[in-house]
Amino acid sequence: MDENIEEMPQQEEEARSDYRPGNKFDASAVRHLSGMYETWFLDYASYVILERAVPHISDGLKPVQRRILHSMKRMDDGRYNKVANIVGHTMQFHPHGDASIGDALVQMGQKDLLVDTQGNWGNILTGSSAAAPRYIEARLSKFALDVVFNPKTTDWKMSYDGRNKEPITLPVKFPLLLAQGAEGIAVGLSSKILPHNFNELCDAAIKSLRGEEFELYPDFPTGGSIDVSKYNGGQRGGSLKVRAKIEKLDQKTLVIREIPFSKTSESLIESITKAIEKGKIKARKVEDLTAASVEIQIHLAPGISSDKTIDALYAFTDCEINISPNCCVIEDNKPKFLTVSDVLKKSAEQTKRLLKRELEIRKDELLEQLHFASLEKIFIEERIYKGEPFENAPTVDAACEYIDERLTPFYPQMIREVTKDDILRLLEIKMQRILKFNSDKADEAIAKMKAEVKGINRDLAHMTDVAVKWFEYVREKYGADHPRQTEIKNFDTIEAVKVVEANEKLYINRQEGFIGTALKRDEFVCNCSDIDDIIIFYKDGKYKVVRIADKLFVGKNIVHLQVFKKNDKRTIYNVVYRDGKQGTYFIKRFFVSSITRDREYDVTQGTPGSKIVYMTANPNGEAEVIKAIFDPAANRKRPFVLKDFSEVPIKGRISKGNILSKYPLTRVGLKSHGHSTLGGRKVWYDPDVNRLNYDEHGLLLGEFNEDDSILIVLKNGDFYITNFDVNNHYEDNIERIEKYDKDKVWTAVLFDADNKNQLYAKRFLMEATKRHQNWFSDNPESKLLYLSDRPYPRIRVNFGGNDVFRTPMEIELEQFVGIKGFKAHGKRVTAWNVDYIEELEPTRFPEPPAQEEQPAEETEEADEETVNIPVSDEPNGEHNEQNTQLSLFPDEE
Repeated sequence: MDENIEEMPQQEEEARSDYRPGNKFDASAVRHLSGMYETWFLDYASYVILERAVPHISDGLKPVQRRILHSMKRMDDGRYNKVANIVGHTMQFHPHGDASIGDALVQMGQKDLLVDTQGNWGNILTGSSAAAPRYIEARLSKFALDVVFNPKTTDWKMSYDGRNKEPITLPVKFPLLLAQGAEGIAVGLSSKILPHNFNELCDAAIKSLRGEEFELYPDFPTGGSIDVSKYNGGQRGGSLKVRAKIEKLDQKTLVIREIPFSKTSESLIESITKAIEKGKIKARKVEDLTAASVEIQIHLAPGISSDKTIDALYAFTDCEINISPNCCVIEDNKPKFLTVSDVLKKSAEQTKRLLKRELEIRKDELLEQLHFASLEKIFIEERIYKGEPFENAPTVDAACEYIDERLTPFYPQMIREVTKDDILRLLEIKMQRILKFNSDKADEAIAKMKAEVKGINRDLAHMTDVAVKWFEYVREKYGADHPRQTEIKNFDTIEAVKVVEANEKLYINRQEGFIGTALKRDEFVCNCSDIDDIIIFYKDGKYKVVRIADKLFVGKNIVHLQVFKKNDKRTIYNVVYRDGKQGTYFIKRFFVSSITRDREYDVTQGTPGSKIVYMTANPNGEAEVIKAIFDPAANRKRPFVLKDFSEVPIKGRISKGNILSKYPLTRVGLKSHGHSTLGGRKVWYDPDVNRLNYDEHGLLLGEFNEDDSILIVLKNGDFYITNFDVNNHYEDNIERIEKYDKDKVWTAVLFDADNKNQLYAKRFLMEATKRHQNWFSDNPESKLLYLSDRPYPRIRVNFGGNDVFRTPMEIELEQFVGIKGFKAHGKRVTAWNVDYIEELEPTRFPEPPAQEEQPAEETEEADEETVNIPVSDEPNGEHNEQNTQLSLFPDEE
């Protein structure tokens, strides 16, 4: 530090200016401090990164973890040690106090991989902490003893105080970093590596060694499910969606059985409680019954949908979280950002190198043993220890020279050169060993050593196979204790506005031009949530979307307002407007799928004085009939005209529309309600998420109209129907899901437990009921063998047991049993022992429906040609047809 110190005359003058009588001034004490702090922060940052927060790629451990394991190995005697003793022993190597050591040891113990624990080590599910270190005990697990330690292949360094040796890295022969995961915050960077499944790591390592492709995804001890579509190999920039496992206990109670990683039952309940307090979820009570496994019960308020609540839990609570991985490791003494696949490949190659090094060390040891065993055999069998020169040798050196001379003819047989140390070792052989020497046993031992050396040479030439066998051995020995806990699924994106409870009410003050949820004395509009957007239409044709608020000024002359649903193309607005103060009346139908919030748009053509004279919003594209009354001054033959909106094509929101009237109107009103003009909607079922969708992924169930339903048949025999709402949740044990056909006949063959497990067949219709009904059997011992909806099913019954000699029966089930109620037992097929049933191809099929000859339709010449205009919400989507003006009143021309 002295080389940075120099005198500063200016500082010296300042010091002298502060001189007071009685103070003794020493000019040599004034020093220049510049440069002393120049590299200190960089040194500190490097130390934190390398020695505290980021794991090393070689063994997957942080320094404190490595020192704990090293201490536990030194203390290992097969028995449990008090954690307090382990912490104290580790302090010989770790210079940061006992608290950090104890915390790190508890975290390692909770991962249940390297540390075998005894006592209260806390609970990762509830977040409860471990007992004091003096009360709990630990020892190394058998897995740790197998794969982590080998002093012969360990590189050592001196500890911080120079009194002990500690490993630079441990020779771990397993991708420990990916199995345990790691998390740390350093200076300027952080690391977050998620845990992966033990067996999948072994399989991936085997594939990596063989040069095959593999994929690795996280597996969490807390269970749950994950969406890995954006995992990005665990590299920074990726993300992972993690969900809790939520089940229906009954229609009014939901149960959370598994929780997202990094969350506890306590923190999860806190987030659910906050959502309930904010009104986003309506529930009466939340109970925590977690013990050995998670059980959080959510009791719903009366009249609340459990399906919608499940989505709301994912949208507004920690039942669904995003985790951002960041695979940062120490390699070559500096931090590097890798993928988990890179880490796995490097770990597999390191395991291969360590196994090779162990084999080479073992080979050297065997060769050394073989060398001395051969030397010893010659020394004893040739009786080199006898003879006057040896017995009367004046010094040890003289004896060594005599032995060396006698052994010289045998040197070509030796593995290596015989040294003086070898001869001195021969002199240490006791006479008792010489007397009991057995040449055959010596030859047998030498042969075994040569065979082992030969085997090692063979392994060294095929190290990839050796490494593969190692991972297979580890997987077979320990894999059964580590099944996958987390299910990999594709999550559907839940839009918060679709699942949030309507926890607010929207009001409007038309006189003053305010809307909001706090105007409780004013006109009620609709229920809404605090995250909704509101679309507002004005009399002059302007409209816009605004965010919901307690009180918001939006202006007067409001014609219509409602909650705005983004990307909704089935809500159709039916509008009649006047172009200008005395212009033509236009009629149009359009949807608003996506617009910019707080930006003003126009339904009309923008002519000053334009006005909306009629408007409705139709959530499923309904088209009503309107009555337009002419102004008496127009002198029309008919005072009014009826027009059906179903005759008006749906166009984009910027379209001009069709001409309704060129003459003034006094009023336009509703004549009668109509039906949807959008037709049926195709519905798909995605088995990955057990949800319906309109996005063309999964199984196509068909095209559904307003009155159609979905039939769900469960594996336990329950069946029921639902509507085709995409918010519906379905069970995991679905046997069939399809569009409901009330005339479809089902055929089943089953062992009926109520009738001594004899084989029965039945044919029945499934009734339209929203309540669970069971067609199978009230006896849980009954067993289903066959279920089909074919019109003419055929089966072959194969016999077993004492009746195995019988000829199989082929049965036309449509002729064998008649159609009865779904609760009927059916008709007995046989009382003999049945082995299995196989389905046969039908011998006949339903006849195609007859094509009725259609009479030629008489076509009447239309007053005007009908023009179909493409539905579009964009200006370019209208082409040149968007401005086509069609007269709906021929007599007005």
